[in-house]
Amino acid sequence: MKITTLIPGENYHIYNRGNNRENIFIEEKNYDYFMRLYRKYIDPIAETYAYCLLRNHFHFLMQIKVVPQDCQFSEGWQSYVSLQFRNLFSTYSKAINKAYQRTGSLFEKPFKRRHVSNDAYFRMLVVYIHQNPQKHGLIDDYRDWRFSSYQAILRREPTILERDKVLSWFDEGRSFSDFHRMWIDENDLDIID
Repeated sequence: MKITTLIPGENYHIYNRGNNRENIFIEEKNYDYFMRLYRKYIDPIAETYAYCLLRNHFHFLMQIKVVPQDCQFSEGWQSYVSLQFRNLFSTYSKAINKAYQRTGSLFEKPFKRRHVSNDAYFRMLVVYIHQNPQKHGLIDDYRDWRFSSYQAILRREPTILERDKVLSWFDEGRSFSDFHRMWIDENDLDIID
C-alpha cells in the first residue's frame, strides 16, 4: 500500500479505526480527551474543516498548513507533521491502554489519508463525514451526534474548525444544511469505507 505524503497547502481526508475493528472510544470522556490531544498536536500543523469520531473509527477533513515563516521545523516540516500525528495516536493509545488495562496497538497502521483534489469531492466528504454515525446505525439522525463538527459549523460558538471556509464551499449556511439533507436521500453512504 502506497502511503500518501501530506503536502503543505493541500487538503486531506484522514481516517483510521481501531486495530481489529476494536472500539477506540470506550466512554464519552474518551472522545473529549482525543479532541484535546488533537488540538494540542494537530492544530499547529493543520486547518480542520470537518470531523466525526465514532466508536471504532474517526474521520477528519483538513488542510496541512504551509510552513510558517518563523517555524523552527521549516527544513523538516513534513517530518514534523508526521511526528505530530504519531504523538496524537501514541499519547491517546497509551492513555487508553493504561485506563482500560489493555496492551498493544490501539489503531491500525498506518493511518489512512486521501488527497482531496477538487471542490465537489470536498463538499461530498464534509457531508459523508457528518452522516457517518447514521450510516453505521449509531444514531437515527446524524445532526444529533455529539462528536461531529456538524453543529459546530452551524453555530457561532468558538471552534477549532475553519467554519467560514467550509460554509463558503456550500454558499453559506442554508445550502450547507440543504446539501446534507439532499445528499442522504440521493446517495449511498457506503462510498468511502
